[in-house]
Amino acid sequence: MKRILLKAINPLRILINDSRFTGLMLIACTVLSMCLANSGFATAYKQFWHGDLLTLSSIPLPENFLSWINNFLMAFFFLMAGMEIKRELVSGELSSFKKAVLPFGAALGGMAVPALIFVAFNLHTSYLHGWGIPTATDIAFSVGIASLLGKRIPVGLKILLMALAIIDDLGAIVVIALFYGGHINWLFLGVGALLYAALLAVNYTKMKFGPVQIVLSLGLWYAFFNSGIESSIVGVLVAFATPVAELPKIEKAIHRWVNFLIIPLFALANTAILMPDHIIGALGTTVGLGIIFGLVIGKPIGIFLFSRILVACKVASLPRNVEWKQVFGMGTLAGIGFTMSIFTTMLAFKAEAFQDIAKVAILVSVLLSLIFSMAYFLIISVNMKFEHHGETEQAPSTAEGKLELELG
Repeated sequence: MKRILLKAINPLRILINDSRFTGLMLIACTVLSMCLANSGFATAYKQFWHGDLLTLSSIPLPENFLSWINNFLMAFFFLMAGMEIKRELVSGELSSFKKAVLPFGAALGGMAVPALIFVAFNLHTSYLHGWGIPTATDIAFSVGIASLLGKRIPVGLKILLMALAIIDDLGAIVVIALFYGGHINWLFLGVGALLYAALLAVNYTKMKFGPVQIVLSLGLWYAFFNSGIESSIVGVLVAFATPVAELPKIEKAIHRWVNFLIIPLFALANTAILMPDHIIGALGTTVGLGIIFGLVIGKPIGIFLFSRILVACKVASLPRNVEWKQVFGMGTLAGIGFTMSIFTTMLAFKAEAFQDIAKVAILVSVLLSLIFSMAYFLIISVNMKFEHHGETEQAPSTAEGKLELELG
């Protein structure tokens, strides 16, 4: 009986352990949330995520479930992504300078070109201030969708995408602080710097990861949350400060919570958006067109172009087993700029009508980028199989044939 039960459970375990399951769950939660936000339960559903929670007035903390998810829980997602990148920087795909510098250049291109496209559409309008909206990449959604494509995306390309998305997030923080009136509390930022230095010092002594590091990490998060900087990025800082030997233990402790609780909650909370009646009209405005063209077309072009220039100048190099056509496809995934794009929208436009236009354009961009990227990778994977099959058939089977091929 026990063996039969185990056999019955095994397929479910296989499904859960498959990274594609996370991507499917992300899409399912998004569809469910969009349906609820535009149903008869819309008011109650949005109030659940956005309604104020009872908190101690003397202790500044996230004020609602949405803020807790985006600022605190997503720090664990960034911790997982940061741990993967830390490993690759130490002994993997990003371990050399030429490979490590590539995501920085790609992220810069992925921000600059979409911004220029938005400016081109809105140069002589009063909406020019929204140029920062199409510069963002949503790491949770882009990596989640990438997982659906399985082996069609090489490991090196997934690492490059994660690194690019994290750098893009840091860039978005800088853009918001410099151009959208983001207020920085330098006192809390200074406290955060001291706590991070303490965390580095503790880890330098090779103390096993435990209560001391957890307390310092929570203090670092609280300092960043009150400094005005996106506090979820603390996850990356903690990962980079942690010795590589300690990473597997932390990953084992949090990865199921991240994949099956935090990511679904993130999707449910952040897609609770009411669709306006004038969808078609919104998409035809200069704001709508600037966002859509910026994210769907500007992202892949900017990432591909800047990466190509860096590699051509021999400043950077591609990850192992990654081809240029795949880099362009990665750029289409980076066009999924959901959360940070919406956040920038709220800062760029004060009028609710323009906020709705931008939100609709962002949602359409997510859908188009999703369809484009999946279709693109399916097509090039088939072509690459034919190319490799052709090369195998044409390869000489003997040493003499090989020598003849080389001389010829």
